[in-house]
Amino acid sequence: MAHIPVNHPLRPIYRLVGFASGAYLVVYGILGLIGTASEGITGHPVDRVLGQSTNLLGAIVSLVAGGLVLLGTAVGRNVDVEVDKFVGWGLLVIGSYSLATIRTDANFFGHSISTVIVIYLVGTLLIAVSLYSKVAAPGKAGAPRQVREGRAA
Repeated sequence: MAHIPVNHPLRPIYRLVGFASGAYLVVYGILGLIGTASEGITGHPVDRVLGQSTNLLGAIVSLVAGGLVLLGTAVGRNVDVEVDKFVGWGLLVIGSYSLATIRTDANFFGHSISTVIVIYLVGTLLIAVSLYSKVAAPGKAGAPRQVREGRAA
């Protein structure tokens, strides 16, 4: 797609934002695992893990998502673009599910409203990072050949 930038000059900053988002998810997951280790998988949520509530399942999901983002960022070569896109949309789905079930027994992740807001923010950040982190060979970057020559595609 010609409208998604390739070889963006701020790509290192976008990768750093993706790495920070993944690191936050990992730290949140580890602290959630520590705080909920004695509870069951969908047990009573802990009141405070970085200002958010979670249970063991929510902590595991956060840890896995953050690990995937960190692994994709370490590999690079457009793997990070696909991983950030996939995890970002996945977080938006999880956030929407959590928002819909926040005060019901179906709240398997033990999320509160503050957790849903943070999940939405991190998911949206990862999607934005995936839009600006793509790389290509210098000859293949930019607009398609027809557009560069002034002809309509």
